[in-house]
Amino acid sequence: MKTSDVINQIKSRFPNEPEYYQAIEEVLESIEEIYNEHPEFERANLIERLVIPDKIISFRITWVDDKGAVHTNMGYRVQHNNAIGPYKGGIRFHPSVSPSILKFLAFEQTFKNALTTLPMGGGKGGSDFSPRGKSDREIMRFCQAFVEGVWRNIGPNTDVPAGDIGVGGREVAYMFGKYKKLAEEFTGAFTGKGFEFGGSRIRPEATGYGNVYFLLEMLRTQNISLKGKRCIVSGSGNVAQYTCEKLIELGAIPLTLSDSDGYIHDPEGITVEKLAYIKELKNLYRGRIKEYAEEYGCKYVAGGRPWVEKGDIALPSATQNEINEKDAQNLISNGVIAVSEGANMPCTPEAVHLFQQNKVLFAPGKAANAGGVSVSGLEMTQNSERYSWPAEQVDEKLKWIMSNIHENCVKYGTQPDGYINYVKGANIAGFMKVAKAIMAQGVL
Repeated sequence: MKTSDVINQIKSRFPNEPEYYQAIEEVLESIEEIYNEHPEFERANLIERLVIPDKIISFRITWVDDKGAVHTNMGYRVQHNNAIGPYKGGIRFHPSVSPSILKFLAFEQTFKNALTTLPMGGGKGGSDFSPRGKSDREIMRFCQAFVEGVWRNIGPNTDVPAGDIGVGGREVAYMFGKYKKLAEEFTGAFTGKGFEFGGSRIRPEATGYGNVYFLLEMLRTQNISLKGKRCIVSGSGNVAQYTCEKLIELGAIPLTLSDSDGYIHDPEGITVEKLAYIKELKNLYRGRIKEYAEEYGCKYVAGGRPWVEKGDIALPSATQNEINEKDAQNLISNGVIAVSEGANMPCTPEAVHLFQQNKVLFAPGKAANAGGVSVSGLEMTQNSERYSWPAEQVDEKLKWIMSNIHENCVKYGTQPDGYINYVKGANIAGFMKVAKAIMAQGVL
């Protein structure tokens, strides 16, 4: 197998899907050597079977706004691979949603889920609908219409969706309610549900907490303490909020947050009290991050990204490709020692290579942000048992899972010079688990 040949073939068969190509190339570059050590993989045409999704479901969504106007959007569910368990992955509502983005996310999810050690395959779904500026009733009607298009293809042992960008607890609840009515059963068909109807403790916190737990493991390999480190964080949704919460709890100092309009930089650090303001602003009032700057008198940069600011650690927690090569160079010049991805593929390939060349500790999203899907997997287990675990128990399991993911990354990613290539380690560990399962199950 030669990575360039596979990418050229994929580009020919599936034109104009750049995010999908990027995700495939990043994985194949890491696994090419170990793949070629297994001629049985090539005889079984394993690469094609692995990079092409099992199924892509697309459908039109028609919904009515509060003024009675009729709107249409596209809905999708990409069921990428179920070799080690039911398809599992979030639903994203954002204008940028396209088959390319969802195929990349579902491909990444397959390996991320394999790393968790839990029995979950990979999938992803969403729509080009934007929740921004919509009323609760409009969002409810849209969520219900989305489920009407996909409900026959999901279920607790088939495909278990969750939240993602634009889809939080409110949206999951609306979708679960509609699914429950259509399917005429109460099952764990969605994760990220409210605790009152089958959700897990610390599920909203899990991706942010898990990212910091993975960061801690990376820093320990170099005998570096997190306490007192100044952190550059992007985003202001659940992942960013709970990343900041755990950083503050462990003595680090988050300095920045952002949204699609710009970013804030608070040189005094975001405190527990200030974070409470952000949670209320974003979760309750759906406000913009610039209001934080107005409230606390700090810098706000409209249309900017926080990677020009000085800090010790960067935690990109917003969206894909938000750190480019120039941003990476800024961070390196400003003394960043570690980058841990809270979002899915937030660093471009050029940025990742630059971090690695400069021996910056770099954790890819498929490893560092696996905490969310890990607790989703734990929610599935609790739903199957008809039982709810206390927060402390879930948190301990999350710490164990993130530590185990780190251990596997070190196992497969440690270089002769001692530098740990976490990208390579994560890709090989996830690939080998999925590959062995595919091979064992025959040609399907």
